[in-house]
Amino acid sequence: MFASFMTNAWLVGTVVALLAGATGFFVVMRGSSFAAHAVPNGAFAGAAGATLVGVAPLIGLVSFSVLAALGIGASRRHRSDVATAMALVGMLALGAAFLSLSAAYEPQVEALLFGEILGVSSSQLAPVLAIAAACFVALAVMYRPLLLQAAAPDLAAARGLNATTLEMGFMLTLALGASLTVPVVGALLSFSLTVGPPAAARLLTRRPATALALSMGLSLATLWVALAAAYQSDLPVGFFVGTLSALLYVVVRLATRRRGAGA
Repeated sequence: MFASFMTNAWLVGTVVALLAGATGFFVVMRGSSFAAHAVPNGAFAGAAGATLVGVAPLIGLVSFSVLAALGIGASRRHRSDVATAMALVGMLALGAAFLSLSAAYEPQVEALLFGEILGVSSSQLAPVLAIAAACFVALAVMYRPLLLQAAAPDLAAARGLNATTLEMGFMLTLALGASLTVPVVGALLSFSLTVGPPAAARLLTRRPATALALSMGLSLATLWVALAAAYQSDLPVGFFVGTLSALLYVVVRLATRRRGAGA
């Protein structure tokens, strides 16, 4: 589990988990869980398309997830649920078409759907770290505006915050984060790391800064445990991440409800 070839897996996993926790905090605050599910599927289609034309999968991941995010963000104020659903269906259809046309063998397809962090190479570290750093900077810049818009949208508008610009900025950040999460957790389950631990963190505290830190910590713990379990078994990381995220939320939900009933 701590062998030299696992170094890249632990490093990338740590970066991805921290970014998922930070982004997921705002996803839960803004009620954007459906979008957090749809965008990774756009990333999946991009990776499949990149494999088809013979370019680096990360290029396809970033390109398609950004396109999906821009489409969802532009329609946020006009039936965003419909726009998100159409983006989800369209990207899944493209991904299926790309995979059927490519010569990718089954393990590569499974890695796209369910993640394969154990195959991270040293050449992927620099792009991952650069994209993650850009996302953290963007979240730091948007931190207060995003909180204000989520808590008091009318007050945010009165103070001159452009809701469309802020939405597009956040969706682009979410898209870049999804581009990093898909190779680790997989397209089908990457949203679980972005929603489960942050939702549990929000139940545990009402203080935004504390919830943000707790969200990142819970996401990191979830991925570390999932990575260790995947190393010891033949199951993908995505399975353990999805299962642990769901269990974490259920346990915290039941504990807080019991605490509230006891009070």
